[in-house]
Amino acid sequence: MKKWLLGSILLALALVSPISSMAEVNVSIGFPFPPAVVFTTPPEVIPLPDAYGVYVVPDYDVEIFFWNGWWWRPWEGRWYRSYYYDRGWAFYRYVPQFYYDIDPGWRGYYRDHDWHGHRWDYERIPYQRLHSNWKNWDRNRYWERQKTWGVQSYQGRPQKQRQELRHQRQEQYQQRPEVRRHQQEQQEQRKQQKQYRQRPDVQQERQRPKQYQQRPEGPPQERSRHEQQRQYEERRQPQAQQQQRQPRVEEPRRQQEPRQERSQSRDQQRQGESKRHKSEGKSDRGDEERGR
Repeated sequence: MKKWLLGSILLALALVSPISSMAEVNVSIGFPFPPAVVFTTPPEVIPLPDAYGVYVVPDYDVEIFFWNGWWWRPWEGRWYRSYYYDRGWAFYRYVPQFYYDIDPGWRGYYRDHDWHGHRWDYERIPYQRLHSNWKNWDRNRYWERQKTWGVQSYQGRPQKQRQELRHQRQEQYQQRPEVRRHQQEQQEQRKQQKQYRQRPDVQQERQRPKQYQQRPEGPPQERSRHEQQRQYEERRQPQAQQQQRQPRVEEPRRQQEPRQERSQSRDQQRQGESKRHKSEGKSDRGDEERGR
């Protein structure tokens, strides 16, 4: 009993130790999630001028955007997205492409109802209306062509000017302190991952499944499903070929043999009848001659 208990404890320690080391590495290189934002009611959004298909939540100090069916949120130089506005945030590795179309001073323009010197009568959109219509609005470019985002005497910027603004905002974004810290964290993360993969024990663990699959021995239940299927097909292929060959060779013989026997029996019957008729004819002639 004591030996069994000691063996189970050693086995548990052997199983837990590699898992704990891997978990430690993953935690050290992971990124935290942004703090939760408490919404008393589903948020209303407004479409932002010159940012096609982008909606923003204006009533909170936290920047939360809606674009392409996702809710987006920047925090500490990183980006997160979710299908829900208040939960389920997941780390997004890149800066979403819509962000460089957003004017950084949009909050001041929103407060003053003024968009670069033009009256901005923005429209507040309830949550349900947004989710029911955003696809059609994006497809038809509704806010740009029909509503002009509520900006009076709106004139869209030329494409060249839009590209220059995007490039300028991208450079400004990369210079933010929180973004630079995040870039350093990413470099540190890649360095730790590289060091972790180069560890001898990790390389040995990664080579074990490949070595195990190449082992010729081992019970069938421990082999891979693909190997079992391949062996099953190899065993079944000669049997299937033999079954396909047998009907082609034997069936014609079975069909021909009765026909040959029938034809031979019929010929024999005909020959017998002809002999019988000849014999009967000879006997009849002999009787007639005798009678004469």
